[in-house]
Amino acid sequence: MKLFTIGTSKKKPEEFFDLLMKNKVKTVIDVRLMDGFYAGYAKKSDLPYFLDTIAGIEYAEMIQCAPSKELLQNYKEDKISWMEYRKQYMKFIKEREILKNFTKKKLNRACLLCAEAEPDYCHRRILAEYLKRHFDGIEIVHL
Repeated sequence: MKLFTIGTSKKKPEEFFDLLMKNKVKTVIDVRLMDGFYAGYAKKSDLPYFLDTIAGIEYAEMIQCAPSKELLQNYKEDKISWMEYRKQYMKFIKEREILKNFTKKKLNRACLLCAEAEPDYCHRRILAEYLKRHFDGIEIVHL
């Protein structure tokens, strides 16, 4: 079972949708915090339409999986390290009991969506790894 992750920044719409379609993604799970910075195809109010119309992909918004505004701001402003951010985000998602929102069926060929171009320092990677530890047979693929 594959669980994908993707970031919207630095991707043209063609690349974004091609990656999703080539990998046969069934559902995009939006785990972004804010909508104000996203324009064009990635805007939360437009993305469900584009995913369905262009690729026949379902859209699910899961803001409860996004970091808190304060936590993200502290990391972006170098007030905390990546390791501290990771630790606080893990605590945050455990407290929110996000596992209740997922099933193996829901995760099969799903794609966690965030804005960060690369997964290395993004909460979507932390979330994907957390889900992998709790659901057997998940292979994480970063698009």
